[in-house]
Amino acid sequence: AMKRKEVAEAYRTQQFEGASPLKILQMLNAGAIRYLKTAQEFEPGAPEYRENLLSAEAIVNELRASLDHEPNPELSANLDGLYLFMGGELGRAMLEGDGSGIENSIQVLTTLLDGWNKAARQLQSDAAGQVGQGHVA
Repeated sequence: AMKRKEVAEAYRTQQFEGASPLKILQMLNAGAIRYLKTAQEFEPGAPEYRENLLSAEAIVNELRASLDHEPNPELSANLDGLYLFMGGELGRAMLEGDGSGIENSIQVLTTLLDGWNKAARQLQSDAAGQVGQGHVA
């Protein structure tokens, strides 16, 4: 399992390697979901449970820290609220071994991932539509 520092490191490397911000959001959301689903396979006391939970938490923290509030303050505020909510839920899952915190977080992340995937498809079809006009987005 990746350590928290490695998660942040991979995130930055990815960023510098020319992945679009949207692609990074898709990857981070998918990664957090993967860690949480893995955590669910273990008992709350198990090291693997903790490790995967911490990795998911690190991604959620990274997502929250990297929010840019300028372009769309309302969206950013909503996302900020969701990231905070998940932080609380995952904290509860960690401290109390309450699996509903993981389940709730998976639901939120899955909804967000669906949204980012839709946005990416929309961008792709917009870009494809513009090729004929001699410029690519």
